[in-house]
Formats: sequence, C-alpha cells, structure tokens
Amino acid sequence: MKTIYRILFFFILVTQIYFAQDLPHQMTEEEKQLWQNYQPLLFPEFSEPPPTPVRTMAEWEELQGILITWTSYTSILRQIVDYAQEEGLVYIVCSDSNSVKNYLSAGGVPLVNLKFLITSFNSIWVRDYGPWSVYSGVSDTLKIIDWIYNRPRPLDDVIPVFFANYTGLPIYQTTTPPYDLIASGGNFMTDGHGTGFSSKLILNENSGKTEEQINLIMNKFMGLDRYIKMETLPYDQIHHIDMHMKLLDEETLLVGQYPPGIADGPQIEANLQYVLNNFLTCYGRPFNVVRIPMPPENGQYPPAANYRTYTNSLIINKTVIVPTYELQYDTTALRIYREAMPGYKVVGINSNSIIPALGTIHCITKEIGVTEPVYISHPKLSGTIVSSDSIEIKAYIKTKSGIANAFVYWTNDTTSGYTQLPMNNTSNDTFKAFIPAQINGNRVFYYISSSSNSGRTVTKPLTAPMGFYNFEISNTVPVELISLTANVEKSTVMLNWITATEVNNSGFQIERRKTWEGKNSIWEAIGFINGNGTTTEINSYSYMDEELAAGKYNYRLKQIDFDGSFAYSDIVEVEVALTEFKLAQNYPNPFNPSTRIQFAVSSTQYVTLKVYDVLGNEIATLVDEKKSIGNYEVEFNANNLTSGVYFYQLKVYYENDKDGNSVQTKKMVLIK
Repeated sequence: MKTIYRILFFFILVTQIYFAQDLPHQMTEEEKQLWQNYQPLLFPEFSEPPPTPVRTMAEWEELQGILITWTSYTSILRQIVDYAQEEGLVYIVCSDSNSVKNYLSAGGVPLVNLKFLITSFNSIWVRDYGPWSVYSGVSDTLKIIDWIYNRPRPLDDVIPVFFANYTGLPIYQTTTPPYDLIASGGNFMTDGHGTGFSSKLILNENSGKTEEQINLIMNKFMGLDRYIKMETLPYDQIHHIDMHMKLLDEETLLVGQYPPGIADGPQIEANLQYVLNNFLTCYGRPFNVVRIPMPPENGQYPPAANYRTYTNSLIINKTVIVPTYELQYDTTALRIYREAMPGYKVVGINSNSIIPALGTIHCITKEIGVTEPVYISHPKLSGTIVSSDSIEIKAYIKTKSGIANAFVYWTNDTTSGYTQLPMNNTSNDTFKAFIPAQINGNRVFYYISSSSNSGRTVTKPLTAPMGFYNFEISNTVPVELISLTANVEKSTVMLNWITATEVNNSGFQIERRKTWEGKNSIWEAIGFINGNGTTTEINSYSYMDEELAAGKYNYRLKQIDFDGSFAYSDIVEVEVALTEFKLAQNYPNPFNPSTRIQFAVSSTQYVTLKVYDVLGNEIATLVDEKKSIGNYEVEFNANNLTSGVYFYQLKVYYENDKDGNSVQTKKMVLIK
C-alpha cells in the first residue's frame, strides 16, 4: 500500500507542476505544501559512502566541462554554451536535442563540444541538484556524489543518477539513513583541500541530525576535514552563499559588499569577520579578501529591489562568466575580477531577466571534473620575500598515472620569456625547485607546470603563462632576530626573543600550532606584540601562553612591517607535560543542543564524567571507565533537556580505589 501511495504521490507531483519548467529558485507555495509529505526517490544500491577517502574538487580546477538543463531563460543558456564550448564539453539535459541545436545555430553558436542527455526534468537550477565531482584519494578515480535536493522536484533529483549512467561513472548518494542529507549546491563551496563553506541552512534543513553527524556525512562523501558554517542572511530568501561569496582560489574570498548598514551588509560583514577571526587557509595563512559591490536596482537594494549579485559566477577552465546588470556597475565588477584573476578571460552575461527568480549564472551550471586530474597544491609566494639566498618553490603534485615531470618557470620580465627549472621529487609526492638568488627590489614572476605519464599537462595557476604568481625580493632584513627561545613551566610556555636591529617594524604576531593534530594542525594567531619601529638598539620581547593542554607545540613569529609586508622566524618546539588532571570549560557555552567537554588525565586512572541538574540529580554519564594519560573530549547532547543551568563533574579514582579521588566541577548553560 505504501508503494502504491508513493507512486500516486509522484504521479500527482509530475502532473500538477512538473511539466511547467520555469520554476523559480525558491519553493512555490504549492511546493511548500508538497514538501511536508514529500519522499525523494531512493536508490539503495548507491547509498553507501565511497569505500576509500575522497577529495571534492574546487571550481578553479581543470574541468572536462559543465552541465546545464535546457528549459527557461534560454537566451542566457545559449550565451553560456557559446563561452563554455570553447573551454570544454557542455552536457545539456533536455527533452529534444534538435530544438536546442536549432536555437543555438540561430544565435550563431557553433555546435561543438556538446553532449545531449535526453531525459525529463523540472527546473533550470542544476547547481543545486546536479552531480558533484570527487576523486578517490587526491586525484585518482572520478566519482559522482548526489545529495537529496531540497525541493520537491523528483525529476531534477534523479539527474545525477542519469548523468552517472550516461558517463559510466560510479555514484554515491546521501539518500538513506544514516547518511541521508538534504542540501543544495548553491550553498556549498570548497577549497579542494578538505575545507567546505555553507550557510547554516545546512543545519536548519537537517534538524534531525546533529552538526557532528552532518560533518561526518560530508567527510565520508565529500572528503571534508573542516566544514565552516555561517549565519543565514535576512534578505537572501534562498540562503545560498553563492549569492554573496565565492572562492577564487585556495586562499582568496570574493565577498559582496553593500553600503554600510544596507540590506544584508551587516550580516555579510559579521560572517566575514567570523571566518577571518577563526579560520586560516589550507596553507595556514590568513585569507585574502577581495570586495565587490552588490549592485542596486534603480538605486534600491533588497528587500526593495531584486537581489543582484556579481559573486554568482562560473569558472570554466580559463574563462570566468559573470552576471551583469547595468554598465555603470558592471565595468567595476569586471575590472575587479580581472585584477583578482590574472590570465582569465572574464566575460559578462546580462542577467536582469533571471535574477528576479533568485539566481543567475552559477545557479544554472555545474562543473564536471576531468577523469584524470594532475593535482598541484602550492602555497603561492606573494608580497615581499625577505631573502638573499635562492627561493624555494615547493608543491605537492599527484596524478593517477604518475608524474612524468614537473617544472618551475620564472622570469623578472614576462615579455622576455621564462626560464625552466626542473622540480625534484623530494618525498611523498612533494616537488621542489629553487629560483636563483635575486638582487634587492627584483620582482619575480613564476608558475608551475607538470605532466602525467599519460601525457596530460597542467599548470598552476591554470591560466599560465598568461596568469602567474609574483613577489618582490628584499635583501634588507627589516628585523634582525638574534634569538627566539621557548621555556615550559607546568602548563605555561614563555617565549623570549631579542632583536639587534629593526626597520619599519610594526610588531610580531605570535603563532602556535598543535603538532598532535596531524594534517588538521594549523597555525593559530594567539597574540601580537608591538615592535619598536626603526632602531639599531638591542630589544627584548616576551609572550606568555598559559593554561595549555599536554602535548607538543610549535611556535613562530610573524614579523610585520608598517606597509603590511612580513617575514616568518624559525620554528621552536616545546612539549607541555601533563602534571595534573584537568577539566576544561565546555564549548560552546551557552549551547544548544550539544556541547563539547575536554578533560586531561595525568596517569592511568579510573575516571567518571557526569552531568547534574541544579538539584543535584544525575542527568547523564558521559565517561565511566579507566583512562590512560592524555587529553580527551566528549560530546554532551541535550536534545531532551529543558533550558537551564547544569553542572558537569570529573572525578578521578586513584589506583581504582573509589574511596580516594579528586573532583572538578564546572557549570554550563543550555538555552533553547
């Protein structure tokens, strides 16, 4: 009976609204009613996560092409096809390929690099329901990932399965428990190194799961080690981050900007500061932020006008397609893109007809990765490099068939050509080359190129040699550091350093890294000490880092000039020994619905960690077992509790003798 009901329900959906394919980006009122009882079509045979770790590609990586759905706004789709077919394949989901070909030809678009997927569909918004490209390991087999589409549009929701069958690619779906996940592609971006970004829409639409459960699904299916979630915006009805933010490369955020206090401006600024204050790039450095104005419509901003945006763009290999609206604003936006993405062909498509439906270029396209990427990970050199020696260029390079060769190309003048330097594989797919020492003030332009054993060649950046990285050399050491030492006293580290000379020294940013976190270990800025400007006198500095957990730590100084240029000191390492058991304050606090509690054990002991209400009633037992020396963390979920004050207590029973023990208790607040 249940199966018959689902078939009838699906038939009603299709016959009621799904042959009218100009659906807006947001749900219609009719769809809101349907969503309350909607059940997506499931394919249980695809519902397990990939058997080995995967990596989701970034949008600026090499693509075989893009996917679009041919329905409404065909004049915009035709222009996208025109630009995209010069860079790769265009997969077109449609009901009749001949009518598409005729329309393209009538507009002067060549019929090259086109593949037609003849099937049914509901809407144009393929970004949200289309397939995701991930790779086994780092750059091995291409696989398809599919989420549950957050709209009751069943024909759209099965497009990834159709695409996987069409291309013969393996597919994995987050459609059945415990891996069921509702999501939309416009609310997700990734750096290609295991970090993802979304608004908290991902939490709201999966309210039956904890944030930790969502993170686990994204780790297993998308390879995310870090998932950054920002507050939703008041006036952006669909709450997709691609309407106001875009990653241009691993370390550059393009962020929309409103006039102060206007529309979603305050929340965008708050979200940006949240990211900058709490997260570093995959290379352990601060994000570079490029601001781009959000254009008004007749002088008005949302909610009084349409949600015009320039961040909703498409990167397809060496071309960037940007939505445009009015010449007076478009010229500035296109200039910002060209300056931020040198070497790319930046073009615009007028999007005034589609933006009232709450989406544009990015929303109606989906990238498809190449089957064998040559993956190059490289923390680019930029700004001023202080060095009188040769300059190391290092990259992690990997591909399925193996690396045949890798080179650095460099020059002081791009009009005079580049010098080729072979990169040597030093260890574990890490390649290095050294640009010769430069005279003071030289500017160096460079890029990396690598070829696979199968004959494929890729550059970093992808647009090289038209696009390149560059930095300036300074042989004048702005700060001569005589020494940097670190001493440990119980759970406190004291850093001391001495300078012999200082030139334009704004100060020192103290950075710390927890070495035991492995690949997740990042440099954290933990403090700043003002410098002494310009001086030839010897100066001493110190910084105290207190209440540290046991473990090994790295420290370094980031010396920053008044003009913003900087240089790093050598790294010092210390080990903080565990001398006593310790209970940390839960985080977050206040919390809803869950929080994390950390504690440390100084020797192998029997430990309990329990939660009590204000009357002393035991609510939960989180730990009740013998623990060896070390740091621990547990999660406390209060879904079934009411708002209020609670206490958690750590008790250590020495030598398993429950009559003798040490106790620590802390307070936490649940707010629902």
